[in-house]
Amino acid sequence: MRMTIGRLAELTKVPASAIRYWERHGLLPAPERESGQRRYPPEAAERITVLRTCQQAGLSLAEIGEFQQEQPRREAMIRAKLTEIRQRMVDLDHAQQLLTHALRCGEEDIVDCPKFRQQMAAWQAPDPAP
Repeated sequence: MRMTIGRLAELTKVPASAIRYWERHGLLPAPERESGQRRYPPEAAERITVLRTCQQAGLSLAEIGEFQQEQPRREAMIRAKLTEIRQRMVDLDHAQQLLTHALRCGEEDIVDCPKFRQQMAAWQAPDPAP
């Protein structure tokens, strides 16, 4: 059973404007029209769930477009994104360590703290070759 854009928006909790935007950019297949109104198949809700999940995972619209391509193109984008995510995880771990230390540090200026300076130097040192 096909649904209107309003019903699809209500069902997925995504504004109709976002649905139309994704259609214009080729991220959602163009729906059939009945009397000029868009009519979506039930699978459109699943596609929107995938789009939202990809956005929440940090993929750009271009990356989401690649995600929907054939296997070789999709794999290249996924490998690049995984590398980016691993680096972000390292950066977030460093930020957590810094903030945790700053809460406990007695130095007036955190930059004067020897432990902080040592940790910053370790983060900036290149990784030793395996």
